[in-house]
Amino acid sequence: MCGICGIVPPPGDAVDPFVLGRMMQAMIHRGPDDAGQWVGGGQALGFRRLSILDLAGGRQPMANESGSVVSVVNGEIYNYRELRDELRRRGHRLHSNSDAEVVPHLFEEGGIAGLTARLRGMFALALVDRATETLYLVRDHFGIKPLYYSQSGGGLWFASEIKSLLASGRVKPELDLSSLWNYLSFQYVPEPGTMFAGIQKLPPAHYLAFRRGTASLTRYWQAAFRPDDRWTLPDLALAIEERLRDSVRRHMVSDVPRGAYLSSGIDSSAVVALLREREPVDTFSIGFSGRHGEINELSLAAQTAQQLGTRHHEVIVTAERYQAELPRIIRAQEDPIADPSAPALYFLAEEARRYVTVVLSGEGADELFAGYPIYHEPYALRPFAWLPAGMRAAVGRWALRLPPGLKGRGYLERGAEPLEHRFIGNAKMFSDPEKRALLTPAATARATPAAWELTAPYWAPTTGLDPVTRMQTVDCHTWLPGDILMKADKMSMAHSLELRVPFLDVQVFELAATVPERYKVAGGTTKYALREALRPLLPEPLASRPKLGFPIPIRRWIGHEMREFVRDQFASADVLYFNRAMLRDILEAEGPTVINRDRKLWTILVFLLWHRAFLEQPVRAERPECPAERV
Repeated sequence: MCGICGIVPPPGDAVDPFVLGRMMQAMIHRGPDDAGQWVGGGQALGFRRLSILDLAGGRQPMANESGSVVSVVNGEIYNYRELRDELRRRGHRLHSNSDAEVVPHLFEEGGIAGLTARLRGMFALALVDRATETLYLVRDHFGIKPLYYSQSGGGLWFASEIKSLLASGRVKPELDLSSLWNYLSFQYVPEPGTMFAGIQKLPPAHYLAFRRGTASLTRYWQAAFRPDDRWTLPDLALAIEERLRDSVRRHMVSDVPRGAYLSSGIDSSAVVALLREREPVDTFSIGFSGRHGEINELSLAAQTAQQLGTRHHEVIVTAERYQAELPRIIRAQEDPIADPSAPALYFLAEEARRYVTVVLSGEGADELFAGYPIYHEPYALRPFAWLPAGMRAAVGRWALRLPPGLKGRGYLERGAEPLEHRFIGNAKMFSDPEKRALLTPAATARATPAAWELTAPYWAPTTGLDPVTRMQTVDCHTWLPGDILMKADKMSMAHSLELRVPFLDVQVFELAATVPERYKVAGGTTKYALREALRPLLPEPLASRPKLGFPIPIRRWIGHEMREFVRDQFASADVLYFNRAMLRDILEAEGPTVINRDRKLWTILVFLLWHRAFLEQPVRAERPECPAERV
């Protein structure tokens, strides 16, 4: 786990090694243990290292024998041992036990297609093919590791973090208004945009080739579900258990201490149980003071830890600490993510880093095996399928005339909409009419199409599949990389902690993609096949426990402990973007007059804190002590 960055300057310009040094320094938290640079042929690569594998010999950048291919890799290649053995049998000379060293040799043999076809892991990498003077940027299949880039004047700058790009001095922190529009719907900025004008994310499962001022983007893998009705439940459960056990075993590879996050649910519990089969485990859970006992999952997590026999650690966060750290957390996010659980991960990572350098976690299980409560919705709305389209539309228009918050109005509204319009992922904060009322005319000048149009490319290939599988497909391409994985990476790396996600293994996905609808949501139970697969591993009644997630007491805190803080932030809101009267209406609303009021307040608050951190107090580019080495 590291941070990477690099420069291909515009034609006629030379690489400034001090710029590369600034970019590396800006993400030192991603790699506090070591640094490496390569400058050659008008291109530059920078690397910050968090030492995980081959502590003595795993320094980057790395090259093949001739030096014709040079690369830097952030993340872990979990099948590197097999790849290394194959390469050596074919005559390659490898000089370390690092997973990263296989990358330039695989490229030498098979080019970019051969490289991407062989990697199994989480990674964001950059590779220079010196023979063709081409820079390649590659991001892993699911988007576990981030990678950003910016183009200007025929040059390209890239980095693991936006702060690194800003530190280059070539990218100015400016708001992208179309991203603000999208953020207010999704609660994050959908791929490939960012909240910063001129900075883009490399999408998951893509590589970018940059040569002589021209960039081309290519998808190398597609997350496609193919339900197979031939599965019996016992055979499927056994296959899932075996595939997950293999993934956890591979994710254990490290030369430093490791542990695992443990919530009250089955996903993290399964990872811990499989770890515990092989070694003693440190587990980490988080709770919040001032909450009602029925939503405090610490006691449930502690019971699980005791049953599984782990060394368990807890952290309890007060509203005061949550509020005090929030500006720092938003700065660590870089792109605003209005998920109240993101700060929880920040505090959890801080606690875990006191004991270990690597943690395993359960992200991805809900997307792969249909675990979210909203996946029940197609069954609840099934009566609307019997209505002609015109009648459904009439029901929707009638529902809009009902008082906001009236019981049943939301059900009628959602039932009247086609699935492709009503579902844009696990969060939908503001509707398009609400956004037009909330933002000033100047801020809506670059309003993009309706939110559902952004997800349309993911719906198209799913025609003919069942509704739950179609929703999973959208979540895997939007919610998973944009919210779940982005907050997991940024909150852990803020504390120099490597977070690994065994459910998001390509071979686990290939099996999950075949689960038939009847084994996804069955009898009101989500993740039905996964729960059956985990019953032999987990004590009862854990395998049947409903999903809680991180139940942050945000409604109580916004209305009580954090009330004045929220009001102060809203009072200073930039009038260039928001209609102050609308902000005041949301802030002062009582009862059901504003649907989902607390989450909407939170979404606006996170943006205001982001704006203050990056646009009102821009990143300063500090001069490093020494320049990059020239090659």
